[in-house]
Amino acid sequence: QVQLVESGGGLVQAGGSLRLSCAASGRTFSRSIMNWFRQGAGKEREFVAAINWSGTNTNYHDSVKGRFTISRDNAKNTVYLQMNNLKPEDTAVYYCALANVWYKMDYWGQGTQVTVSS
Repeated sequence: QVQLVESGGGLVQAGGSLRLSCAASGRTFSRSIMNWFRQGAGKEREFVAAINWSGTNTNYHDSVKGRFTISRDNAKNTVYLQMNNLKPEDTAVYYCALANVWYKMDYWGQGTQVTVSS
């Protein structure tokens, strides 16, 4: 069983930055693909970013390319999402998810709220 716990959300002004963290329990973290998703109010959950086990392969939604960076520290069982130049449309609950194959999520965190004010 894997547990994922997100942290680092909060309220920030447009143009500001936040770094989200997702701490994972369990022995599968270092060989897994880690992902960030988000869900705004009244919207469907959408993919934000993903990173492979070694950190050598990353994917991003077009809307966050150049502003968000996903990274991981396998020694700490933690994946990060550095979010810069935040926009009001980035406001959402952000979830991390663990996958054993690309785009097939096996475990989800409980989410952390990010609110960007204009």
